[in-house]
Amino acid sequence: MNASHCTSVAVSGADAFATPIGDVPIDDELRHRVLTHPAVVVDDRAHLGEHSLEVQLPFLLETLGAFTLLPLAVGDAHPDDVAEVLDLVWGGDETLVVVSTDLSHYLPYAEARSRDAATVARVLAFDSGIAPHEACGCVPLDGSLVVARRRGLAPRLLDLRNSGDTAGDRERVVGYAAFAFDAP
Repeated sequence: MNASHCTSVAVSGADAFATPIGDVPIDDELRHRVLTHPAVVVDDRAHLGEHSLEVQLPFLLETLGAFTLLPLAVGDAHPDDVAEVLDLVWGGDETLVVVSTDLSHYLPYAEARSRDAATVARVLAFDSGIAPHEACGCVPLDGSLVVARRRGLAPRLLDLRNSGDTAGDRERVVGYAAFAFDAP
């Protein structure tokens, strides 16, 4: 749910997203449901250059098998709009919401670790005021924190790393974290 070319919440007009290991069909019923929200538009341009979902889909296919997808790219929408859109599609245990964002960008290793640790603490505290320098996808992240807090989910840090931990260059790193939000 992140996009740099979108000034709202963009849903794709495609029938499916293609991956090297199979197509993932778009959930047309959910697409129509979110289009009732004034912040949501059909805009495939917002999805063209966005890779955050593209890199998740093969893992989801391998883990879940067949499933339907509602890809949302979030631009300059308000986090409350994101939360409302997520509420529109929230089902039961069959619903998986994946929010993808990097954390800090191009900082030296030690500075990135410090900034990212602070961002992680804010996520774990449901602080939905995360800024773009802390996470480029701060709007979808903030909106998902609003929903998770409202639904009584418990945040759990799965891992925190940056590109210096894997790629070797520690002069300009990008931060990454993985969280799960579980029902109590």
